[in-house]
Formats: sequence, C-alpha cells, structure tokens
Amino acid sequence: MSEKSASLRAVPSKSVRERVSSEEWEMRCELAAAYQLAHRFKWTDLIFTHFTARVPGTHHMLINPYGLMFDEITASSLVKIDEEGNVVDDVTGLGVNHAGFVIHGCVHAARPEVNCVIHTHTRAGSAVSAQENGLLPLTQHSLRVYGMLTYHDYEGIALELDERTRLAADLGPTSKAMILRNHGLLTLGDTVGEAFELMYYLDTACQIQIDALAGGRVDARQIDDGVARKGFEQFKGPGGAEVDKAWTALLRMLDRQGVAYRT
Repeated sequence: MSEKSASLRAVPSKSVRERVSSEEWEMRCELAAAYQLAHRFKWTDLIFTHFTARVPGTHHMLINPYGLMFDEITASSLVKIDEEGNVVDDVTGLGVNHAGFVIHGCVHAARPEVNCVIHTHTRAGSAVSAQENGLLPLTQHSLRVYGMLTYHDYEGIALELDERTRLAADLGPTSKAMILRNHGLLTLGDTVGEAFELMYYLDTACQIQIDALAGGRVDARQIDDGVARKGFEQFKGPGGAEVDKAWTALLRMLDRQGVAYRT
C-alpha cells in the first residue's frame, strides 16, 4: 500500500467534547445522528451532500468533513466553519466542500431562526425535481409540505456565491421545504429533528410519486386543493407530525444498534 493510500484510510478520531460548550456538544450529537440515520435511510450520494446545524449562540455552523461517508460521521468529526466558510475547528483535517457551504451558508444567513438544513440527492427526490409539475398531492405524505414547498431553478453546480441571492429569494421567509429543480431536495428545521422529519416526508412523497407514475400514465388521482391544505394544517397540530416523539424514537434506534455517533 502506498503512503498516500494509507493516509486516505486513516481519519483522525479525537473527541472535542471537553473544549466545546455543552450546547455545542448536544448539537454536534444531534447532527451526527442525522447523518447516521441518513445512511440507514439510503439518503446518501457518496460524500457529496450535506447536513448543517448552527452552533448555538454563535454565527458558526457545523458541516460534514469533505471525504467521510455518512456512517463514519461522529459528533467530534463535524467541522465548524464561520459565515465566510473558513474552517474554525476540524479534527479530521479534511476541510469542507465549497458547494455545501454555498447552499447551506446562504440558507443559514437568510433564515437566522433556522438551526438545521438538510440537502439530499436521493434517486426519487432528484427524479421529481426533474418533473415539470414538481411534487403532486398524491398521498398524505405529500401534504406534510404542501403549503410551504418552494422551488429553485437549476443554475449548475453550486460553486458561485451570486446564486445565493436567488436561492434565498426563492426559498422565501417561511418555507421549510424546497425542491432544487434538476438537482435534489432541501429541508429546514428549528431543530435537527424537524429538518430530518420534513426530509423524511418529502423524500417519501417523491418515492411514492415515482411509483405511482411508473407505468407512464398521467392520470394518477390527486388530492383536491382544499383537502390538501386541510391536511397540511392538520400535520401542524396535535396528532400530526409529532416531530419530537419521532426524533426521540430514531435516536433510541441508533442507540439500540450501538452506533457510536456521540463520540
């Protein structure tokens, strides 16, 4: 094995728990859990998508190191960057993907009340992003985002900072779910759990849509707009999404499986 190959296999693993605040550590654990869950839900695209979280009480954010698979990510391996994308803390030495910063830095700056942003390139999500009519109200799952879903047209790989202005404008001041046309999906949350839960519903709705239209037919039965809006509002009330309960259950699942994301 060459020296270069050996170095690529060796990723430093050093806990940062003792030198960050308890609030930052908790956020690191939650975000690392989201990456581990995404691996299990098959939301990965090699190393090329990103989940980010705001470091409580600061303008810094946490993002995945550029080179780790999602099932390698732990609380300590997450990279802390500033508003300009500069690395503040990175125990892996891998740095971050600039395209990830362009999208996520834009959203965090435009929506300061949001604490987590999740972006995926799943097969179903990308497929629906390429369909002219976008996400259709075909099932109950699609209603979770019905009244908030926005769209942003594809402009190429997200490497140019000037796209951020248009992306933020298309997202708007209240939406927590977006389809990036010909690209993928984006969800936002006040918590990591909320962003994850919204992505679950959005991606599942996309999977169902692809299945429903798989035979080439275009006569799939859609939910009436009035009923769809009623369902969207119901998801926000008692007995609806139950974000906290679902997220806690997902964390228990990781713990039962012995996933060491809190390291």
